Amino acid sequence: MGATDPKVQRWALILGASSGIGEATARLAAEDGYNICGVYLGRSRGEKLDAAIAAVKATGVEALYIRGNAADDEKRGEVIARLSEKFAAARAAGLTPQLGIVVHSLAFGSLQPFLPDGETPLITRKQMDMTSDVMAHSLVYWTQDLYAAGLIGNTTRIFATSSEGASKAVPMYGAVSAAKAAVEAHCRQLALELARLVPGATVTALRPGVVDTPALRKIPGSQDWIDVVMKKHPGKRLTTPDDVGHAIVALSAPGMSWVTGNTITIDGGEQIAGG
Repeated sequence: MGATDPKVQRWALILGASSGIGEATARLAAEDGYNICGVYLGRSRGEKLDAAIAAVKATGVEALYIRGNAADDEKRGEVIARLSEKFAAARAAGLTPQLGIVVHSLAFGSLQPFLPDGETPLITRKQMDMTSDVMAHSLVYWTQDLYAAGLIGNTTRIFATSSEGASKAVPMYGAVSAAKAAVEAHCRQLALELARLVPGATVTALRPGVVDTPALRKIPGSQDWIDVVMKKHPGKRLTTPDDVGHAIVALSAPGMSWVTGNTITIDGGEQIAGG
C-alpha cells in the first residue's frame, strides 16, 4: 500500500516544532500530505508559533501541537498516547495510519567551558548530563516508546539533527559537541537494532551546515563563525531550515528504506570548501 493510496493517513512527529528545522520540516511535510504532531517548548504559543501552525493547517492536513519538554518522560508518554488515539480513530474509520517521519531537533544545552576561561563559570556535572540527555539520549527513549506503542512501521523514517561540532572543537561548545557525537552514535545503533525488528524503518543523523538560528547566536563568537562560512561557502549563503526540511521529506519518500544508519551532511558544499 503506497503513500498515494487514499486510505493511507501519513503522520510526521516533530520534536522541536516551534522554530528552525522543526518548524520548516513540519510545514514542508504538511505540503507533502503528512498530518503533523508537533511538540514545542515554551510557556505560551506566541505569534510566531501560531503562524507556523496556521501554515500547516492551510495545507489541509491535521495539526496536533502539544506544548511541553520533549525530553520529559511524562510528556513523552502523553504525546505518544495522543498520537496512538489518532491512529486508533483512523483505523476505526477504515484508514491505515502510518508514522512516516520522526524528527528529533532539540537545541537545549549548556554553552560553558570545561576549564577556566576568564570569568565564565565552568560547566557542571548537572549541565553536562542535561545537555546529553536532551540532545542525544532522549532520541533513544522516544524510539523505545514509539516502538513499544506499535507506532513504528516499515515506512517510518527517524531523523536526528547533529552538527559539524560532533567532530570539531568549538569554544564553549564542548558539552553540545559531546551530545552531537552521541546522537550520531545513537542513530547508528538504533538503525542496526531497528532493522532487525521492523525491516524498512530507518534512522539517520543529519549534519546541517551553519544555520542562523537563536541557538547559534547563543554561542560565543557565532558572528565570526558565520563570517568565515560566508567567505568560503561556494553558494555564498548559510544553510536554511528549509534546506534541511526538504532533505528530510525527500529521504522519507518510498524507496528510501536502504538509506539508514548514516550521518548525512546538508550544507551546499560548506565542509568541502576548506578553510
